[in-house]
Amino acid sequence: MGFNKNGLIGTTLNFFYNKNQNKKKSSSDLRYTISLYFLIPIIFAGIAIFAFIIGLNLNIPTYNAITKLLLGTGLGVLSFLCGLLLFWFILKPIKQFVKKTENLPVFQGIDRRKNGRTRKLPDNEIQYYSQILSHATDILGKIEATRLFPEIIGHCSSMRQLFTHILKVAPSDATVLIMGESGTGKELVADAVYRQSNRFNKPFVKINCVAIPENLLESEFFGHEKGAFTGAVAQQKGKFEVADKGTIFLDEIGDISPAMQAKLLRVMQEKEFCRVGSNTSIKIDVRFITATNKNLPDMVKKGKFREDLYHRLNVFPMILPPLRKRDDISDLTYYFLENLSVNRSKSTDNDISKDQETFKNPFEQATISQDALEYLESYSWPGNVRELKNTIERAALMSDTGTIEISHLPLNILEHGKDNINFSQNGTSLQEGVSMDDHLRSLERRMIISALIKSRGKQVAAAELLNINTRSLWHRIKKYKIDVTSLQKQHNLE
Repeated sequence: MGFNKNGLIGTTLNFFYNKNQNKKKSSSDLRYTISLYFLIPIIFAGIAIFAFIIGLNLNIPTYNAITKLLLGTGLGVLSFLCGLLLFWFILKPIKQFVKKTENLPVFQGIDRRKNGRTRKLPDNEIQYYSQILSHATDILGKIEATRLFPEIIGHCSSMRQLFTHILKVAPSDATVLIMGESGTGKELVADAVYRQSNRFNKPFVKINCVAIPENLLESEFFGHEKGAFTGAVAQQKGKFEVADKGTIFLDEIGDISPAMQAKLLRVMQEKEFCRVGSNTSIKIDVRFITATNKNLPDMVKKGKFREDLYHRLNVFPMILPPLRKRDDISDLTYYFLENLSVNRSKSTDNDISKDQETFKNPFEQATISQDALEYLESYSWPGNVRELKNTIERAALMSDTGTIEISHLPLNILEHGKDNINFSQNGTSLQEGVSMDDHLRSLERRMIISALIKSRGKQVAAAELLNINTRSLWHRIKKYKIDVTSLQKQHNLE
């Protein structure tokens, strides 16, 4: 039993036979629907009548049967009308909201597709409203994330949790330790903490600890006096002194030497330091944000990182999820495509003269096919977001039509996709919401691409690998619109 989506006011029980393309269904497919406007009030009336019956049984009967029947009927009708009126007032705003939002572009296709995959239609009215409201909540969350963190693209649950942590810790002066693999956006998170903090518009100094030679790092941190060492021709303020009253960001903190770790610990504890070549202490008031791609707890166990410094840094840790554990690769992909189009359009507007107006912008209105997007989503991305951005830019340059296809992706991504579908359990398992026919077509297309990659684009050799004749392979290549020439170019480039 389900509830229809008509929502018509009335007391009519609506029966219908579920049909599909005029084909006769079995008795198990017979579906009964009851409008919520009927079901909810009838439940109210039933409860009222039940309470009335219990009340009569608990008291000495003073009314005859006809009077009892009339009272019970009247009470049931009154309860039904009250329930109907109450439910109408509750549901009316929701229905108006759904009616206004279901025609918006962001809501188009919500019932049918999600991330390019077929989505199961809701069985009843409650599921339908729940789906619309859930989607609206998701969109509002994205809008809030975009407004507060415009530089960070990511709307999956792990990223939203990260945004929540940023909003909690930013107003305080607590030390933040950002951990994550290379390319996950640690510096962007540090920028976000600074922008949401009470020290915004005050100095924000960034230091990449691994980019500065060890013998110059102390001077870079604390500054030096004139004549402190060879080449010190004048007094120089250090980054810590420049960052006074503001925030300092120490990137790659796990790569500094044990000696520098001890000096950094003292600065964090005492909030003072001495310039190189001076005995005068300088007091500072700074907020520390640090980041590393190293496993600091493991380094502490191995004696490569000071435990006391680690605990001083680890006041509020934030761990960035790697791209392979996020489900917003499509959002990042479309963002990078739009960003490439904007940047390229600006450069071409400034650089191309009037006699070069026919120059084709390779990034203008760049798009990506669903098949290529599925390859990106199945890749492990060891280089994380940075690798994805470079891949999108390269693929957009490879495309002559403005649409990125599978054949435009780098071979390492195609090889990874081949390993995942070559008659393995992953290749034969069906994804939720994907029909068997769609899955088989996707599997066949990937097998053909895999064979073409292995044969370096030679169709005769690919046909032998697939154990089919060359003409059959040619027809399948044409059917799936596989760009063999681009695959051959990939082999020549890599």
